[in-house]
Amino acid sequence: MIVRPKPNLIGILTSLKGSIAKRIAWRALMVTLLASVIVLVEMSHPSYFSKVSATPFTLLGLSLSIFMSFRNNACYDRWYEARKAWGDMLVEIRSMARETQVIKDEVERNSLLRKLCGFAHALNARLRQENEQAASGAWLDPMPVDNAGDLCGRILMQAGQQCSTLAESGVINEWRHMLMANHLTRLTQVQAVCERIKNTPLPFPYTLLLHRTIYLFCILLPFAMAEPLGWLTPVFTAIVSYTFFGLDAIADELEDPFGRDENQLPIDALVRTIERDVLAAMGETTLPPPLMPVDYVLS
Repeated sequence: MIVRPKPNLIGILTSLKGSIAKRIAWRALMVTLLASVIVLVEMSHPSYFSKVSATPFTLLGLSLSIFMSFRNNACYDRWYEARKAWGDMLVEIRSMARETQVIKDEVERNSLLRKLCGFAHALNARLRQENEQAASGAWLDPMPVDNAGDLCGRILMQAGQQCSTLAESGVINEWRHMLMANHLTRLTQVQAVCERIKNTPLPFPYTLLLHRTIYLFCILLPFAMAEPLGWLTPVFTAIVSYTFFGLDAIADELEDPFGRDENQLPIDALVRTIERDVLAAMGETTLPPPLMPVDYVLS
């Protein structure tokens, strides 16, 4: 995720970090070169373009803009829902750390808290299709056997069993056991929300239709502008293609908010925050530093 002060006018015009321009540069350049070729043809054979009207492109551009705004809003909703889910995880783990203060056995309490941190690491790796056991192993002792392919669920199951054992032995009362079980249930809900977003992309035909229409619009637009605008046609074509290709590429990034692109969620930084909270609750005084943006990018 890009974290930087609001740029001034020069920064707006020159900044590339976080900009979508790098991803769409070749596409926009090819369309601009095509527009230049079309202008050359129009100057050599103006009769070919005498009956080309810009009216259909005006209507198509307006409709395309509306459809693209719907898709971008849907993709942003996915991004923001994922961020809210990780915010909920932070709340639930902090609440669990507060509830476990009644556990006097330091080893038992630390074991439970470390499971919660291991869950955060495992879910982060799961959403990014990385090795869950390698990511969470340092926090889990012993490591759950991932027979069902859901290490995150196994970790929460072990944490729930540990809470039940504490309740049966009288270390915590039933009321507190119920509160802790509710926190674990909400962590399961966070996992389900994140997996739903990860495993359910936007309908492919809808995305494909927009991709095709954008390319057709940007390729055909110079034919309508060549006669009235002349050599200004490549300039306006570049601006339109930058806008449409850029919006399309931004939606592609936001559709899966759990990746490692510059504009996706800083899940590593959120996991580090959970680490610090858990270690502080365990009484540790030397905490790992919070992750900071590197060249304006917070991972």
